[in-house]
Amino acid sequence: MRPDRLRIGGLTRFSTVDFPGRLSAVVFCQGCPWRCRYCHNTHLQPFHEGVLPWREVVEFLKSRAGLLDAVVFSGGEPTAQSAIENAIRSVRDLGFAVALHTAGIFPERLERLLPLLDWIGLDVKAPFDSRHDAITQVAQSWHGPSEALDLVIASGVDYEIRTTLHPALLDEPACNAIRAELSRRGAQPTRWQPFRPTGCTDPALIAISDR
Repeated sequence: MRPDRLRIGGLTRFSTVDFPGRLSAVVFCQGCPWRCRYCHNTHLQPFHEGVLPWREVVEFLKSRAGLLDAVVFSGGEPTAQSAIENAIRSVRDLGFAVALHTAGIFPERLERLLPLLDWIGLDVKAPFDSRHDAITQVAQSWHGPSEALDLVIASGVDYEIRTTLHPALLDEPACNAIRAELSRRGAQPTRWQPFRPTGCTDPALIAISDR
């Protein structure tokens, strides 16, 4: 699908944190089939009319050639859109490195993207069992991420695994299960990141974090 079909929810024009070691712009893609309780980008979950046309993203990137190193596709879930592949290709053609933030929801599409990527931020939300479903609020949601993890490890692409911590969602046994599973597969350890109430629409989680 043509890159101009990519539905974009926002653009961060300068970031030093979304792609380690690179100065980057971040394209926020719309769409995600999960409803993670701690999500801070809930406005990106549904598809709607894009707030920024792809041509404006390209024009901006051309104006930053030599000033920015990379473009990060985040979301939402970028792999929810078939236009992501050609969008990445067009960014590479402009001379930028490319990173992807993903939860591994669509491993088949991720597999096609891996040769085009320079870095991946992969969310491992929970152990690959029913505890994963309790966070995403989607049954059997762990199957795709489990497959995606193996694909990322085997790809040779630089990556970072991230896990969001909230005491109501991940207890110590769950955290230990994540550590053990990553070790078993030969993955690097996850980066534990604290829950951020900003943007979260679940009042129960926010109330617990305020205690």
